[in-house]
Amino acid sequence: MSEMVAIKGLNQKYDKRPVLSDVNISVMPGSITGLLGPNGCGKTTLIKIIAGLIKDYTGDVKIMGLNPGVETKAVISYLPEKTYLKDWHRAKDAFDMFSDFYKDFDKAKAKELISRLQIEPNARIVSMSKGMQEKLQLALIMSRSAKLYLLDEPLGGIDPATRTMILDMILQNYTEDASLLISTHLIHDVERIFDHVVMMGFGQIIINEPLDAIRVKYGKSLEDIFREVFKC
Repeated sequence: MSEMVAIKGLNQKYDKRPVLSDVNISVMPGSITGLLGPNGCGKTTLIKIIAGLIKDYTGDVKIMGLNPGVETKAVISYLPEKTYLKDWHRAKDAFDMFSDFYKDFDKAKAKELISRLQIEPNARIVSMSKGMQEKLQLALIMSRSAKLYLLDEPLGGIDPATRTMILDMILQNYTEDASLLISTHLIHDVERIFDHVVMMGFGQIIINEPLDAIRVKYGKSLEDIFREVFKC
């Protein structure tokens, strides 16, 4: 089976400071990969490189066998850590924007998802809490029929009571042949949905294995392993 994402010997620097060092990972079709690590470890940089937003790196990065670019952006649905919606946008304005930009955007699905999330179509972004903005963005991202979903901290501003519903929404709204790469520090909440785990520290890969193999190898939960590795 061909890899959805294949990265070999990836290095990236900011002002001569190493951010990613010799990163080698694969993401397979139909899998959910957890990208874990403390703040500042390079997770967001890695996701932006895969999304085609950062180009000043060395090494080999392939998405469905292609270099990041126009063709790969068309099959990637990317949720950034920070909102890119304007304060004056209404939820329904965002639907129109996504319909214009992405041929695979399903407006009917987006309407259904924001209804489940109790977001009013006429509500303006400026009137929404950070958590509501994140829910809206996630609904938009998951309403595309993409091949690869890149979710950077999708649960960061969402209250604990809603996280289970959000995770179920993610699982129910992507096709079986698509792949998800989810960056998060909320390991306890999302561990159950991972097939594979990539744990990063200081720009380097520490663990890169299927979740079941990690549990057998270490005899601990993923959260316990994370706390032990990073002393938190």
